Amino acid sequence: MRSITATMFVTLDGVVQGLGRPDEDTSGGFTHGGWGPRYNDEVMGRELAKGMAKPGDMLFGRRTWEDFITAWGRATDGNPFTRHMNAATKYVVSRTLENADAWQNSILLRGDAVVEVAKLKAQPGDDLSINGSASLVNSLHAAGLIDHYTLLIHPLTLGGGKRLFDGPAPLTEFELTGSVTTPKGVILAHYTRR
Repeated sequence: MRSITATMFVTLDGVVQGLGRPDEDTSGGFTHGGWGPRYNDEVMGRELAKGMAKPGDMLFGRRTWEDFITAWGRATDGNPFTRHMNAATKYVVSRTLENADAWQNSILLRGDAVVEVAKLKAQPGDDLSINGSASLVNSLHAAGLIDHYTLLIHPLTLGGGKRLFDGPAPLTEFELTGSVTTPKGVILAHYTRR
């Protein structure tokens, strides 16, 4: 059985919305987009690269997959993240996409996210990673399908926005398996479901 690891950039008050740029996700009137890049540094890059160095497939919700196509799918630089994302098999969960042809090595999973991901997880193959895709992470967490979390906890609060663990979910305990603090105050915390 495959394991699923979710990597999420999150504020101290649990917000995961609009990390990268002001127009990334303005739903619900969110005006704080682009809060994350000022905290990037060499330590964060090195730690994220460790995760990218492991073989594995990727899992996306439609919105994040479409956003990543622009950021990574068309890039031709020598960035190791670009190489990893373009080479990986990418499963995109969507009820509205007609196909996943817009980004190489992408496979469309139609239908209910929990049902489709549970079937995928039960198959033999590489482990799965999710980067972003907060709605998908919330659904999979509530169904008990996520095995590991890497949370990049940023030292700021936004007071509003989509939160990581928003909505109904079962009581779940985790074990802290490692942590690193960056010079800019971001805590990378690795958790495994007990």
